[in-house]
Amino acid sequence: MNEEKNPVLPCVPYTEGIKYAGSKLKLLPFILGLARETGCRSVFDAFSGSTRVSQAFAATGYSVTANDCAVYSKVFNTAYLLNKKNPSEYIPLIEHLDSLPPVDGWFTQHYGGCGDTGISCGSDGLKKPWQKKNTMKLDAIRTEIDRLGLDEVTRAVCLSSLMLALDKVDNTIGHFVSYLNNWSARSYGDLKLVVPSLRVNTMENTVLDEDVFSAAENESASSADAAYLDPPYGSNNHKMPPSRIRYRAYYHIWTTICLNDMPSVTGKAGRRADAADKVSPSVFEDFRKTDCGDYVAADALNSLIKKLSNPFIILSYGSSGRINLSSLQDILSSNGKILKAEKINFKKNVMASMKSTNIWAKSAEEKNVEYLFLLRK
Repeated sequence: MNEEKNPVLPCVPYTEGIKYAGSKLKLLPFILGLARETGCRSVFDAFSGSTRVSQAFAATGYSVTANDCAVYSKVFNTAYLLNKKNPSEYIPLIEHLDSLPPVDGWFTQHYGGCGDTGISCGSDGLKKPWQKKNTMKLDAIRTEIDRLGLDEVTRAVCLSSLMLALDKVDNTIGHFVSYLNNWSARSYGDLKLVVPSLRVNTMENTVLDEDVFSAAENESASSADAAYLDPPYGSNNHKMPPSRIRYRAYYHIWTTICLNDMPSVTGKAGRRADAADKVSPSVFEDFRKTDCGDYVAADALNSLIKKLSNPFIILSYGSSGRINLSSLQDILSSNGKILKAEKINFKKNVMASMKSTNIWAKSAEEKNVEYLFLLRK
């Protein structure tokens, strides 16, 4: 296996976000580096997730079309990509929301617990993600945001501020499928709203919340110079239920906070009914195989790449994903020319740029590394 010296990587702008499984925060310099090599000026971020990548693209000067079917992703993208105001203009509104008297409401009933005993239980005996003092503030703020009848961007800024603040005082290990037995140290902190680190966007950005195959047909997405793909994926551990990887289940509470629809909840974690195990996962997380013996997820990725009209495609994928390295190589090679392939192992602090992706694909795969590909269609 041939390794090259690390390339000169671009400076990475500051981005914000909630704790998020599969976040590409550490990959940002490599992703931006590949984008720079294409000479592109516009990017379609097809699976924007936590929005770290779309934020970085926009801050670097690209015109961004960001898409994700998750409600909270749309909220974050709207705040960070569509804002045209000086961030200081939001200070009075955020201070008003932060000063509201607490209310014992729906969120407190389902997700708030008492911090006196050290055990993270609510009145129903179940573990909770927040202490009551913070869910009561959440109840008050969330009701007021709706009452004010804000425009879309201002509303997104307020909701982003709220989610970022809640993320700092939670009682989780980064997702909302289960909660810690004993209150985490940070959960004792007080919820405090601040204005997100917004930029005044001078480029024309677009925010979508569609199925990725539909989003690919959007004019701003299809006309972008490059597409960045970071599809969700189920574990390649055949014994692991795919439901445990689904982002809909992991982050159901952010969906509820954005919608404020007070849904029926189920299970010990209080998941939304549409985030329950019986709900089908994304096709990209599907653990099944087709009649031809290929993974459904691999077929979906191949179909998406074929559908995209963007001249360049940047793909990131983890080694723990359902699609193995050899299949990734085959999918990309059948759709164009692989200009660059990189393997990044942060635990070993190693990045290998392969001169021959065929040799790379045949070499032994490592656990928990990230693969990055640059494809010219």
